[in-house]
Parts: sequence; structure tokens; C-alpha cells
Amino acid sequence: MALNLRQKQTSCVIRMLNINQAPAPISATTPAAGAGEEVYKILILDPFCRDLLSPLIHVKDLRKHGVTLYFLIDKDRQPVPDVPAVYFVRPTPSNLQRFAADVSRHLYDSFHLNLSSSLPRPLLEELAASLLRSDSVPRVSRIYDQYLDFISLEDSLFSLAHRDAYIQLNDPSAGDHEIEEIIDRVASGLFCVLVTLGVVPIIRCARGGPAEMVASALDSRLRDHLVTKNNLFSESSGLVSSFQRPVLCIFDRNFELAVGIQHDWSYRPLVHDVLGLKLNRVNVQGEKPGGMKSFELDGSDPFWFANSWAPFPKVAEEIETQLSKYKQDVDEVNRRTGGTDGVDFDGTDLIGNTKHLMNAVNSLPELTERKKVIDKHTNIATVLLGEIKERSLDSYCNLEDDLLTKGSADRNALFGLLTGKGTKMDKLRLAITYLLSMEATPQSELEAVESALRESEVDTCAFLYVKKIKSLNSSLASSASSASKSNIVDWAEKLYGQSISAVTAGMKNLLSGGRQLALTRTVEVLMEGKPNPEVDSYLMFDPRAPRSGSGAQVKGPFKEAIVFMIGGGNYVEYRSLMELAQRSQPVKHVIYGTTEVLNGVEFVEQLTVLGQKMGLGSTPAGSSQS
Repeated sequence: MALNLRQKQTSCVIRMLNINQAPAPISATTPAAGAGEEVYKILILDPFCRDLLSPLIHVKDLRKHGVTLYFLIDKDRQPVPDVPAVYFVRPTPSNLQRFAADVSRHLYDSFHLNLSSSLPRPLLEELAASLLRSDSVPRVSRIYDQYLDFISLEDSLFSLAHRDAYIQLNDPSAGDHEIEEIIDRVASGLFCVLVTLGVVPIIRCARGGPAEMVASALDSRLRDHLVTKNNLFSESSGLVSSFQRPVLCIFDRNFELAVGIQHDWSYRPLVHDVLGLKLNRVNVQGEKPGGMKSFELDGSDPFWFANSWAPFPKVAEEIETQLSKYKQDVDEVNRRTGGTDGVDFDGTDLIGNTKHLMNAVNSLPELTERKKVIDKHTNIATVLLGEIKERSLDSYCNLEDDLLTKGSADRNALFGLLTGKGTKMDKLRLAITYLLSMEATPQSELEAVESALRESEVDTCAFLYVKKIKSLNSSLASSASSASKSNIVDWAEKLYGQSISAVTAGMKNLLSGGRQLALTRTVEVLMEGKPNPEVDSYLMFDPRAPRSGSGAQVKGPFKEAIVFMIGGGNYVEYRSLMELAQRSQPVKHVIYGTTEVLNGVEFVEQLTVLGQKMGLGSTPAGSSQS
């Protein structure tokens, strides 16, 4: 796949760890670097760059690239003379001040400064002045802009790790300057993604709101960069890449709110939602009280790779199947080597028939590894099952699915859950999903839902906030035909970061295609690149086309797309886009990115903050949203 973001980012990181040279092949007899070259080095990171490396490279693999120690930049460190230091940090004033202080104190032999994004000119001048004052310029070997300011969680999934972007963009008190700052940060992160991939895409987005602002800022940045000599896309501007460029589709979370809120029944979204999957790691309560276990869940885990999108009951069955097969294989090895049937395979029973001994020894690492994976997923599934039973999560999933596919649900089931099992947050999420899925909701019904929430001592701020957006959007949609915008429309655009196409319109799209998400349907149409009333109003930017002229022409159909969600993405959307790519003929390639990956609880917490900022609802005394 041409657009393997994680692979390309990993290659850049490995090059950086090898002092920005191509890594020499590592063999058993030779050191990792060429003759006379320093092999061992120290790595200094800030918290963001540590998180960036976490899904890409394990601590044990750092050794392969000559990194013997790594530290956070803001911690006090002892001098380590005669060893070079590789710094990998964001270009912030505090990081650069700390770097200059380390250089002036001669902490290390030489200093290689790598910045996750480009270093602004004023900060570069400040750093240069600081190094000149301490007479330590010669110790700084090189300063590199790495353009790696994003986190690759999987080959086709990335996050800019911009926390609370949805709140910042929809905050009624946010000024123009703050909004511009966030838009600029998002555009900068997307620019880094495109540099790493080496592509200049055609950009598509809906009119109005953050999507258009980001698209426009990114288009300007790409245009300014493409006219510079030796620009970062020079190598990839040949015939091959310009023949078929990807399409970058930019969306705003308000395009389809319900997906960020609903419960989901498949393994990966459940692990994210219930156990808080972060940076491909999850912490699970062990058998002993107070003992937490940390597990890695990524492509290196064959069970996760094969089953993470399966519905939870299928995953539980598969764990049983794998365990049974493992026991059969252990019994077979024991039988062949004269061991005891049914004894867990730990290598101590390898006695007896020498003819089969070597085969048994060779199968030991593979069997041990399989057992480790089975134990890990048994542990995770057991904790999930406990939560599902305690909170009736299956009932929440089924009811929300009915609401989102049929636009209706059993009233008794709805109120049974709102006043029954489940956390306060489960109830709030169900109520908001109900609100978003209904085309028109009778006032008496809404009041009954609010009353049920209050009865369960749930903070209704988020519910009331979504209710306000929905009613505002309905009134805006009905007055959309009027030629002049009233103040209320201007206010709404500023307040909700979007123009008239809104939450309810997104829901209609969602309901019309069965369970296909509005986002997936829109991306499919944009990738076809043909005139279509669903997307004819979408703007198009082509950074390679002249600014003047009749505008860019769609060069579809597109084989590759980068889909970016401003204001928080989730695994439900990611799965839907991966399914689209797989079922296309020929198979297409889609990368999904977002300002941050959020589960339903985290997203509703942001809606709650916005509700509070607008003075809606109130938190019941002494209650929490656990």
C-alpha cells in the first residue's frame, strides 16, 4: 500500500535515532554503526514525542539503534560525557530553553536537535542567541524539522492528539484569535502527515465551519511551500504520484454527532469504551486486588488483528476455540515426547522419545507465545463481560442500534434503561442518541426523558446542549432559503462552528442507508469523483493548481483517500471506513485521522462542558458521572 502512514513514520523515526542517516544493517558480529562512528547515544523526549514513539517502537528495540538511555526533557539529568544526545521534542519555547540550558551545561558530547514540526523563525533566532551567549554553538551538530507531529496508531489510523478540540471550536466565548490558533495547529498537523506520506492531495470539505477553515489554511500552507526550491514534495512530484493523487476529505464532528456517543458491540470499540484503550495499550484489573496488568493491543498481536472488529460474543467463542486447540497441541507434544497428558506445557516434561525431542523444543516458543496471547484476551474478555452484565451494555447497544437504523425504539425499553442498570454516563449517552435519532420528538416525550435522567441523578448539561443545537439547526434549516442571513444565523455559525447543514441533516443521511454512516457514504461519493447532488456543494482545493482560474477539476475516481475528522474521531467510524475500502472493487485505500480519538464517555464530557458554558442544566448535588 502506497499510503502506509505508520510504516513511513517509523522509517523517519529510525533514521532520526541513527543520527539522521540511513541505519546500517545490524548483524550479530558487527556493531550497529560504521567503523569509527559512535554507536551508543541518549534519547531525550518531551511527553508528546514519547507518546508519538510509543505505538511505533518498543523500548527493547531502542537498543538496536544504539539508544542506551532515554529521559524526559523536563526531568533533572546527570551529565553523561563522551555520548551524543538525540533530542526529539515539539518546538515550544520551554523545550528550546531547556535544550539551550543542557548544551551550555555540557551535559553530553554532542547534541542533535529534532523537532516534531517546523521551527518558527522567531524561536530559531531566540535559540541561536541563547547558544551564542553561552558560547556553546559548536556542540550542536544539527537541527532538523522532522514533520512528525502526529501519532500513528495503526497503518491507516492517526491522531493529532489535540485535546478538547471540540470544546475549543464550539465554545461560545472563543474569540477569533483562539479559533485561528486551533485551525492553524490542525492544518500544521495535517501538513506533517502529508509530508510524511509525500503526497499533495486534492482537498474536499463542506462549506462553512472548521472544515472549510482547516482546508483553506492547509491549501495556503501547501501552496506557499510548493513554490520554494527543494520543497519537501519535490521527490514525490514526478509523474507517478501526480498521475493519481489521493483525495483529502475534511469533516467537522457536528456532521454526525451520534457516532461519537453511541455504545458499540464489537471488541475494539468495547475495549476503548469500557477499558480506556490509549496508545494501543490497556490496563486491566488482575486477579489479585489492586494488581493492574498492562497489555499491548496492536498488529503484532495475531488474535487482536484477526478478531478486534468481531462482535463480543464471537470473540468469547474464539478465545475458547483457541484455548482448546492450544491444549490439544500441548497434549500432542507431551504424547510424542512421553510426557504426561493434560499437564500444562512448560518445557520440563521434555523427556522420553529423543526422535521427537527436537520438534518439541522448536515448538516450545510458539506454544508459549500462543498461551500468552490467549491468557491476555481471556483476562480482557473476563473484565468486559463483568461490565456488560453489571451495566446491561448489550441492551444499550441493541436499543441505540434500533434508534439509529429505524428512527424509533420500544418506549418501555428506553425508560427501563434510563431508570435501571448502567452508569449515569450510559444513560446520558442513550438519551442523547434518542434525541439525535428522532426526526421530530414530542415535547412531552422529551420532558419524560429529562425527568428520567434527573431521577437517576444524571447531569443533563450535555443533553440540553444537543437539544439546543438540534432545535437551532431545525429553525435554521427552515429559514435557509431567505436571501439575507439574520443575526441569529451568524451567531449560530460562530457558536456551533458550522453553517446550516447540520446535525439533523447528518442523521437523515445516516438513516437512509441502513446502518451505513453518513461519513462513509459521503467519502464513497467523494472518492467516485463524479457530479453528485450529495456533495456538489462541497468545496474543492487543489494546491498544485494556479490560484486564479475557474477552480480545480475533480480528478476522480480516487484510489486513495485520507479522511480527517475535526473535533474527535472514534473506532466505529474507523471500522466503517475500513469496510468501505475493502468492499470497493478494486480495493481502495483509506486512512482515517482525527484531532483526537475519543470514546463515548470522553466525547459526552466535552458536550457537558459546552452545556455548562452556555448555562444549561445543572449537576445534581454530590453526584458524579461515573
